Order: sequence, then structure tokens, then C-alpha cells
Amino acid sequence: MGTQKLSLLFLLLVSVIVMLKKGESKTDAKEIEGLKELRNKLDSKSVTPGSCLSSWDFSVDPCDHINTDVFTCGFRCEPDDVSGIKRVTDIIFDQAGYTGSLANSSWNFPYLVTLDVSRNYLSGSIPESISALTRLRRLGFSGNSFTGELPASLGYLTNLEELYLDNNRLQGAIPESFNGLVSLKRLELQGNKISGEIPDLSSLKNLTFLDASDNGISGNFPATLPSSLMTVIMRNNYIQGNLPDNILNLEFLQVMDLSHNLLSGSVISALFSHPSLQQLTLSHNKLTYVQVPRNLGTESELIALDLSNNELEGLLPAFMALMPKLSALSVENNRFTGMIPSQYAIKTVVPDEGSSPFVRLLLGGNYLFGPIPGPLMALKPGTAIVSLVNNCLFRCPTSFFFCQGGIQKSLLTCTSNGPVIP
Repeated sequence: MGTQKLSLLFLLLVSVIVMLKKGESKTDAKEIEGLKELRNKLDSKSVTPGSCLSSWDFSVDPCDHINTDVFTCGFRCEPDDVSGIKRVTDIIFDQAGYTGSLANSSWNFPYLVTLDVSRNYLSGSIPESISALTRLRRLGFSGNSFTGELPASLGYLTNLEELYLDNNRLQGAIPESFNGLVSLKRLELQGNKISGEIPDLSSLKNLTFLDASDNGISGNFPATLPSSLMTVIMRNNYIQGNLPDNILNLEFLQVMDLSHNLLSGSVISALFSHPSLQQLTLSHNKLTYVQVPRNLGTESELIALDLSNNELEGLLPAFMALMPKLSALSVENNRFTGMIPSQYAIKTVVPDEGSSPFVRLLLGGNYLFGPIPGPLMALKPGTAIVSLVNNCLFRCPTSFFFCQGGIQKSLLTCTSNGPVIP
């Protein structure tokens, strides 16, 4: 009988242990409360059936029920190496039209590496308390209705690699504390109401992509951008002054778009000698002159160049037809004069071996005169996009596709802006 009693007690003890194990939460208790708080920040009417957050049911353990009928999506968990307790590492909202505000959130997620609530209708300010997420690598607030200024506390997220604040209603200056984002690789601020000058970002030695377009940024082109940048987009702002020669310090730069600003002075020759620049857009500024590079652009990496809608004067630069990789050129709506260099026609129709042809050549809206270069006369529609309209050419009949869509300027207009040679 003694042995039987011991066996029954052992089985009872094992059963109790199993039941206790089953009752243990696999998710850190504070993080469960954090998920509840985040869910309660949203307007209940915006959490529609079928959305990720509509499946969140806190009657069960969150991390133990991911991808089940409850907690179908919206976050990820990973076990803590020390305690074995699962910690929330990723919170990613689906694009379900959630509304609400994240203000005054406590952010009890010490292991969180991704927070992305992009493309919803969240409003209010970005909370200063976001700096509590010290392990965060990706922060996505794109395409919402956040207002107020950029919190300086964002600069304390030293592990952050991607920051998406674009297409909101944020205003004010970019905080100088952003210089503390030393791990940042991608920064997107476009489509807001950000003003002031770009602060010193020279310590961001991992930054490769910067988009601050469609804002109210002013001042000169920043001289302290990190040399690691590969893409710089600042179109549609109020950036003024001359382009600095130190653009060559951006040694890995491939794409630059500074269109729709107030830049003046010269298109500096350094841009045509840059070792990696492939796409340059400076349209819709107040630039007046194109500097000729010493090597005549023969070592340029440029593939696409847009200088349209400026105040550029002088002869159409012949060296641009010598740039071996340039295949798209627009200098429309400037004040260029003189005859169309024959090199332009040759590059379009019969380029030199190893040289890319012009597949897009837009010369309209200038004061170019004289005859159409002979090789262009043989160009057939569909082989390239070419426009010579609204110039002072001696003859540009609409039987040629590149003369269609506009007429030549009047003799009076042409003679008042320079010599016309029939």
C-alpha cells in the first residue's frame, strides 16, 4: 500500500506541475500590457473585421497564439536567451485605416526592433517617449496624419537604421539631435511642412539615402552631409545659393534631385567629373551658366541629366554629347542660343562605339537657330524621344516628329534675344 500511495502522490505532483506550466504566460507581463495599451489607443470603430488588430484577443497568451485564430498578425516575438520568456520584437500594423493617437504611450517593449504603423490615419504628435525603444532599428510612421514638431528624443535612438516620417503634417526644423542617429542608413522626411535649414548630419557615416523633398526647407545646400550618401532628394523646397564644390566629397553619390528650388549661379563642372553620379535633376531653379569640365565629360558616369526650366544662357554645351553614358538629356525652357551642335545629332543617330545614344533629347523652348543637323533628318519616330519645338530654327516642319507639338518663335522674339542666322 505504501508503494501505491507514493505512486499516486508522484502522479498528482506531475499533474500539478503540468497544469502550472500550462498556466504560465510565455509573454512578458509588461509587454502584454503594452500591447493592450497600444490597441486601446486606436479608435474602436477603425478596427474593422478582418484587420490584424481585430484578431487581438487578450484572453489568451499573445506570443503563444501568433498565427492562430486569435492574434493572426501585427507583431512578432522571440524568446529571451536568459529567461526563455518571449519578448515582443516587431510591431507592424497592416494598412487597415486605423485612426487614433499614440500620444502618452508608455512603450513597454525593451526588445522591440521594428515599429511600423505606416499608411493609416493616425494623428496627434509623435511622442517624446519613443526614445524608450532603445533597441529600435526600424521606425515607420509614413503616410499618416501626425502633426507637431519632430521630437528631439528621436536622436537618442542610436541603433536606428531606418526612419520613415514621410507624408504626414509634421512641421518645424529638423532637430540637431538627429546627428546622434549614428547607425541610420535611410532617412525619409518628404511630404511634410518641415522648415529651416538641414542641420549638421556629418556623424551619420552609414547614411546612404536621404529624401527631404516637398517641404519648406531653406538656406544653402548643406555642406556637412555624410560622404556615405548614395541618394539625395531635396526637390520642391526653398534651397538657395550656389551649388558647392564639395559635392565631390559625396564620393558614393549616384542620384541627386534638387529640382524646384531657388538655386542660382553655375551648374558646377564637378558634377560632370563625379566618379559615381548617374542621375542629376536640377530643373526649375534659377541657374544661369554651365561650367565646362576639364575632361569635357568624357569620364562622366551620368546617364540622365535634367537642367530644364532654368535661366541658362550661352551656347548649347557641346561637351554633353561627349559624355559616354548619357542617354537622357533635357535642357528645355532655358535661354540657350547658337546652332545645335552636330555632336548631338551624331550621338542620337550614329553614336561612337562604346557610347550610349540619346534616347531622350529635349531641346525645346530655347533660342537655338540655324538648320536642323543633317543626321537628325533621318531619325524615325519611335527610335528616340526628341523635341526641338519653340526655338528659332530656320525651318522645322511638322513632317518631322521632333517638330510636332509646338511652333518656332517669331523672328522678332528671336532677334531681340540674340543673332539669328537663317
